[in-house]
Amino acid sequence: MKLSLSIRHRLFLASICLVAAELHASAAPPNIIIILTDDQGYADISLNPLHPEGVSTPHMDALAEGGVVFSQGYTSGHVCSPTRAGLMLGQYQQRVGVYSAGDGGRGFDPEKPIFPSFLPSEYVSTAIGKWHLGLDDDYPELKWHAMSRGFDECYKFMGRGGHSYFNLRSDSEGKFNHPIYRNRERINDEGYLTNRLSEEAVAFIDRNKANPFFLYLAYNAVHAPAEAPEKDIKAYQTKFPELSKERAILMAMLKHLDDGVGDVVGKLKQEGLFDNTILFFLTDNGGSKAMSADNSPLRGSKGSLDEGGIRTPFIVSWPDKFKGGRTVDTPIISFDILPTALDALGTLPAKNEFDGKSLLPLLTGQSTKHHETIFWSKGQEDEWAVRRGDWKLHWTKGTVELVNLSDDPSEKKNVAESRTDKIVELSIAYDNWIAPMADPITGGSKRVDSFKAAAPAPEKKELTERELKREQIRAERKKQREAEKKAKNQS
Repeated sequence: MKLSLSIRHRLFLASICLVAAELHASAAPPNIIIILTDDQGYADISLNPLHPEGVSTPHMDALAEGGVVFSQGYTSGHVCSPTRAGLMLGQYQQRVGVYSAGDGGRGFDPEKPIFPSFLPSEYVSTAIGKWHLGLDDDYPELKWHAMSRGFDECYKFMGRGGHSYFNLRSDSEGKFNHPIYRNRERINDEGYLTNRLSEEAVAFIDRNKANPFFLYLAYNAVHAPAEAPEKDIKAYQTKFPELSKERAILMAMLKHLDDGVGDVVGKLKQEGLFDNTILFFLTDNGGSKAMSADNSPLRGSKGSLDEGGIRTPFIVSWPDKFKGGRTVDTPIISFDILPTALDALGTLPAKNEFDGKSLLPLLTGQSTKHHETIFWSKGQEDEWAVRRGDWKLHWTKGTVELVNLSDDPSEKKNVAESRTDKIVELSIAYDNWIAPMADPITGGSKRVDSFKAAAPAPEKKELTERELKREQIRAERKKQREAEKKAKNQS
């Protein structure tokens, strides 16, 4: 049977419209989601084969199975607020004077553009959960509030550190009691806070499923205080009688956190949004020793610049654009997220002021190279670290440690004595990096002169082996600087 010309013409037009619709759909701007957990241990996620008994995070694992896992994903901070500042800026937070929780918690320049300010105007943005980038002492002005920094709405708490998981009243006082804000209004709420944050995230997706959106979901779990529903704690104690009470509570907290990740991903899939959503999952620093977190196989914990203090589970998913089920070993850092999101939108300027770099070349398999060197600094605490290639130099109050992470990820073997050349190289790199950074917001200097000679003693005494090593490093460092200066003058 032959079709008439008009019918064939209509079918042809219909097919063209269908193709155009499909192309339009594929060209739709992606939604952007950041799920930031708090103080989650490197091994307190069951995709880590070294996870201890009781750890089960099926929803996080599923996200990893469908996305890309970065085995060497770092945070720019060793504690909560410095990492959050760097993530929002796409830069080293030291550029605005944030070196410590006190600096970040106080709040940096409110005129400085942060994440949502870089997004196209059609994006709707929300901040849900822990803020820790400024206090609300100026209420009701709230210059440090998320909605004063470009977010369209929020459900969050300000204050410092953690928040009670059960007391969600804004008229309570105490270390873990801070006002809960819905937008700019202080509210009283009920429920278990981790669940409430998940519910708010799902509701935001539901309200904005027809628009491109940016969801910043910053859980305070599993940060102190150690609180979870009693029935869940008892369930873990019954199933795993060898667990300590502290670990049983942590596992119960982790369960609600993992369920929340499942709720958010489930909502995206239900609405057909998951494939065109670029989703970043990470924690803000290493697991907390005070909460009995497990950072195996890494040494150290939250608060240190050991690997266990700054390396984090790090997952990125965007099914429409790159294949999942892979692990990438190239080192990356948390402030890469903002330039990656802008690159995904096609709005990342070729020349920009970000310290972060787009992860898309790594995610799409177009490159295996990323940052040449990564830096960390705690400012006046006289602790800093540099990673270049597989080498990591870690300076702590006069103690020099050099490790090769490719064969020593647990930082067990200090090879500083045999590689003073590498110490000098990385020390100079640190000097050049720290020079343009701002001094801490809370006052004082951004650095201690780690290689400064000791104060002169009344009588000359024989130098110890440690002092001799320091003098040798200083001499080699000075010699290399003079050579670089001479070469520069001759060019």
